[in-house]
Amino acid sequence: MIDRLPGDIFRQGQVLNHTYEIEGVLGRGGTGEVYRARNQISGRIVAIKALNAQFSGNDDYIQLMRREEQMRDVLNDAVVRYTECSRTEQGHVFLVMDFIDGPSMNDAMMRRRMEPRELMIIAHRVAEGLVAAHGRGIVHRDLSPDNVVLRDGAAEKATIIDFGIAKDTSTGAKTIVGNEFAGKYEYAAPEQLEGRAEKRSDLYSLGATLLAAFRGQVPFGGATPGEIIRRKQNRLDTEGVPEPLKGLVDWLSAPALAERAPSAEAVVDRLNQALKPISTRGARAATVPNGERRKGRGGTYALLFVLLLGLAGGGGWYAGLFDQWLKPVPTASPYRLAASFGPDGASLSGNAPDVEAAQRLGLAFTAATGAAAPEGALPLAQGVPDARWVGSVADVLGVVQGLPEWSLDVSDNSASLTALADNREQAEAKRAAVADWATRAGIKATTDVKIGPRNLQGQAVQDILAPLALCGPLTPDKGPLQVYEMGETVVISGAVDSVEARDAAQAAVEASVGDRPVRVDAAILNPDLCAVRKVLPPVGAGDAVIWFGDGATGAVNLSGIYHAGENPVVEVLVPPDMAGLSLWVLVVDNTNQVFSLLPNEKQAEHEIQNIGTVVDGVRRVRVLHSLEDIKAKRGQYMITVDPANFGKSEIIAILSKTTLFGTRLPETLSVGGLADELEAEIARNPGNIVAVAGRVIDARP
Repeated sequence: MIDRLPGDIFRQGQVLNHTYEIEGVLGRGGTGEVYRARNQISGRIVAIKALNAQFSGNDDYIQLMRREEQMRDVLNDAVVRYTECSRTEQGHVFLVMDFIDGPSMNDAMMRRRMEPRELMIIAHRVAEGLVAAHGRGIVHRDLSPDNVVLRDGAAEKATIIDFGIAKDTSTGAKTIVGNEFAGKYEYAAPEQLEGRAEKRSDLYSLGATLLAAFRGQVPFGGATPGEIIRRKQNRLDTEGVPEPLKGLVDWLSAPALAERAPSAEAVVDRLNQALKPISTRGARAATVPNGERRKGRGGTYALLFVLLLGLAGGGGWYAGLFDQWLKPVPTASPYRLAASFGPDGASLSGNAPDVEAAQRLGLAFTAATGAAAPEGALPLAQGVPDARWVGSVADVLGVVQGLPEWSLDVSDNSASLTALADNREQAEAKRAAVADWATRAGIKATTDVKIGPRNLQGQAVQDILAPLALCGPLTPDKGPLQVYEMGETVVISGAVDSVEARDAAQAAVEASVGDRPVRVDAAILNPDLCAVRKVLPPVGAGDAVIWFGDGATGAVNLSGIYHAGENPVVEVLVPPDMAGLSLWVLVVDNTNQVFSLLPNEKQAEHEIQNIGTVVDGVRRVRVLHSLEDIKAKRGQYMITVDPANFGKSEIIAILSKTTLFGTRLPETLSVGGLADELEAEIARNPGNIVAVAGRVIDARP
């Protein structure tokens, strides 16, 4: 229905350019209005799109109008005719086109089931229009039921409208648009999703449009970018569609270009054969319910011109939805995009200047996270800093791809990235890539990339240390299932045979634990001690403890350091109720010799419950005695620190289920000999040794 009330831009009776007299408003919106007008010279009724003043000065909006106006060179009855694009003295830009009186295919298919022959006639007419447009090198790129109007309700008068491919700025709109591709998800050809559009893309859209009209519903295109792309690789479901319409739709909508109809001319030829003997130019109209052709002259017919508008990027003006679809696009300041990815999932928010940009950013987000962009995550807004901004943000989403955790915030021409990398090499590569991106994009970027993993288990540290444990176990201060948090120090204990070996262990752990300090508290032992430690099974000390004391005073020695002339006293401490195990005690000195302290030639007994003395709830088995013990014949072995033989020796206590070695060891043997005996014993009786305790005597001047 024509609104006779004054418009926001033009008023009834106003004459534009001394030619077009405004008769009323067809549709209103925040960016502009559509008017019915009469050419005072020719009397022809026209439709006029007009932009509000604030958008009439915007180059992007004007370019959209200019693109449609260029269609005036296409002269075909199946294509809406554009007359001119002009500007009033007040600065309002307006576009003049044919006034087409009739419902769109979308209107028709929502009210009734469209007949197969009727759809074939419409297809023939639309194909003729595409022949004319394609002949001028123009691809519609947004063909859909909304953009095919049945003039006077007649199938044989179908007319293609909306060649502007204007960007749809309505929040939630599903129009893919851009400099190189366009089309609604449901009707767009597969190649359009990749940024390519050609003449055969319009043929795919025609096939999808015919199928939708036959079924009376918009086809489901997919809920996420990934699903949309996957669906486009498959043929449309034409089950139940009668021939020859089914064959036509299958041919038009083949996903592969090589299998699709080659041209609009080929489609016209095929339909000429299918529709014989009915002529398409002077043909009788397809059967339509009474009143359909002229029904709704006030509302339905007038709103067809609303579909032509496409102002401010709108792909069309929709009947009854002016308030929803034609609101001015808000301005965002600052212009932002925030995205994150990590163990708690992925998130996306911000703005996009148009639906193409939202699509591009959504796909980049999906590629970076594997998650679908949330619906409505990027509402449309003006204020984008420059033409490169969307592409630059999509590029940086590609840069962060592969990081296990990240949070990106782009605000106008500033960006900040906090992230967690798997390793040092990845962190350095990502820092360099972001710096390079920022330089190319003209964006100031701050980057904070820490090195993970986020939660480091003790088992992972043990696995790193295992091949480096050449002097007995190197042990982290946390158990296999315990976790080192970010920034927590990793402490390694054990023994190594050189400073170089200790540094190598430090470097190996640092390379794998990320941003965590590492401290290696490993004793540096001589090669003889390491040779024995290396073959001992990693069973731990269990309940056994080696106690050091001073022979002269009886005081405990906690450090294990003894000086020249001092008399070390050594005891093995175990719980008083321990039984059924054999105790073997050896001393490995720094002269490549091993002394058997227990059992020995004077004491064959070494079953734990039969030796030692229980004192204060602890069984104490003395193996190195004081000088006073020896004089009183209470022991067999004692040592004093010899100034000529400073260095480190180790006391090793072994608890086993059965007697080791099959016999008592000699009182003395070489380090290599002991190592061979231990390896052979462990191979013969795996699991026989249940505990190993060791402690170093450090003899100093």
